[in-house]
Amino acid sequence: MASALEDLRAAFPKPDQISTKPEDLHAYANSTFAHYGGGAHSVVVHVEGTDDVVKAVNISRKHLVPIVAYSGGTSTEGSIAAPAHASGSLCVDLSRMNKILEINEADSDVICQAGVQWNVLNDVLKDKGIPLFFPLDPGIGATVGGMIAQGCSGTNAVKYGTARAEYIINLTAVLPSGEVIKTRQRARKSSVGFDLAKLFIGAEGTLGIVTEATLRLVPLLPWKVAIAAFDNVDDATQAVLEALNKGASIQCAELVDSICIRAMNTYGTCRLKWPETDSVLFKYAGTPAAIAETAELVRDVVAKYGAGAVEGRYTFVEKDDDADALWIDRKSLAGTLSRLHPGYKGWVTDLCVPVSRLPDLIKFSRAEFDRLGLIAPIMGHVGDGNFHAFILASNDEEYQKRKEVFDTIAWKAIELDGTCTGEHGVGTVKKKYLPRELGDGTLALMRSIKQTLDPLNLFNPGKLYPDDES
Repeated sequence: MASALEDLRAAFPKPDQISTKPEDLHAYANSTFAHYGGGAHSVVVHVEGTDDVVKAVNISRKHLVPIVAYSGGTSTEGSIAAPAHASGSLCVDLSRMNKILEINEADSDVICQAGVQWNVLNDVLKDKGIPLFFPLDPGIGATVGGMIAQGCSGTNAVKYGTARAEYIINLTAVLPSGEVIKTRQRARKSSVGFDLAKLFIGAEGTLGIVTEATLRLVPLLPWKVAIAAFDNVDDATQAVLEALNKGASIQCAELVDSICIRAMNTYGTCRLKWPETDSVLFKYAGTPAAIAETAELVRDVVAKYGAGAVEGRYTFVEKDDDADALWIDRKSLAGTLSRLHPGYKGWVTDLCVPVSRLPDLIKFSRAEFDRLGLIAPIMGHVGDGNFHAFILASNDEEYQKRKEVFDTIAWKAIELDGTCTGEHGVGTVKKKYLPRELGDGTLALMRSIKQTLDPLNLFNPGKLYPDDES
């Protein structure tokens, strides 16, 4: 590593571009809610452009030092952890690559660097008076590069889909060879060859390091919020499914359980308070007429499942300030749940099944949490079958139980024709589930692509691909 560090200092002469401080080496290998406590990197390089990434990649290859990309540090599955390697590891920090390079309002797209945070991008568009936004909305602070690497989505997936939809028009990536490629032109559609951008979406930095992307934007529509309180998750899920199948223009349908509602009532910013039971937060988007039509349709549907407006179990939030506050409270649940349970640390699960099987998975998970005596509030994107349990632990015994239940409910999700990860990625934590979920043939093809592009296995080794026991 000493000779690699010498080359890095020569290639990056600015004193603030390279760090070997122990606190930095640890920080850039970990994140707040990560399930996997990774070791420290050997060196962190703060790159400022694609050319810098190329220099770092070439030095990594010359000295056979693994290289791990970092940008927002919001990963939960160990995707940015330092690999266990005799040569140490080089972390390439892209957070300084945070420039919005070009906004094409007429074409509804934007070109930006990988370190741009999605929420900052949307704030810039709003400040410029451009009535467009980027609809993928994972955790606040997530960056474009990380979102692509993890194949993210968020609360808007009901209406707009995920990163694997058509929102990544093209991207620029540095390959393990040091070559820079751009996957396609900026045209909205193309039938030329493979859609190579998709190859990097969800690859977790194992095939290349994304440095720029062209993103599709969508119209920023007026929106309103409603909340419906149900007796159980079965009724909540059936109500959402029926409303969607009847054509309701729902942008988001967020399931929150009684503990989540208690956290929102206790520590949230919304002045309104809600019944502490399984509930769904709806966001309607469109013209005022479309919102009114959807709100009426949803009101009638949820009433059939015990969430009637007359009984005070369905509320259409009239004031915009209240709607904003309620949605902020939903996005801030990790923090408020931690405040509600001082002395505990929370870890977030991320399972997804066909929507009709979501009640089965949640009931199974709750039974497991109760059996083990764990506190595990549940929230989720009920409109697409994706749910998160925020499993809390305050001691080593509970921590071990958390690990046990992670396995149990992940295997159950796969049994229900689902996945071990709906939007958080695989990293080091979930790769053991992939043989059963994907099958040997699919994994062999994935490994073949990895071997072709990264024959030295230097790009984020130990992540995504299950350990080959053959």
